[in-house]
Amino acid sequence: MTKPEIEFPDGPAPAELQIVDVVEGTGEEALASSTVDVHYLGVEYDSGEEFDSSWSRGESINFPLRALIQGWQVGIPGMKVGGRRKLVVPPAQAYGVSGGHPLSGKTLIFVIDLLGVS
Repeated sequence: MTKPEIEFPDGPAPAELQIVDVVEGTGEEALASSTVDVHYLGVEYDSGEEFDSSWSRGESINFPLRALIQGWQVGIPGMKVGGRRKLVVPPAQAYGVSGGHPLSGKTLIFVIDLLGVS
């Protein structure tokens, strides 16, 4: 797969987590207890600005799902290896409504490619 492009969203940010399968995978399914190997792109909902991307670093990341933001913990299980999924994550399921993180209070869009699970 190649680095995804995210179309600028229309309208106000959703209040609930949105999960959209862009490409259905056919491999092993991710579970809440899985460690996942993913490529991802993250942009801010309001500005469309990229804030993080494993594609830009040229390597995927490997993390236990339970160590990631709640939007990923809820949005990735059920996804299958080889799939691409878009998550629109409200602040409460990302970095908090307010606080010290630069992304606090922001709705975030992630496009995630699931490369492997263990």
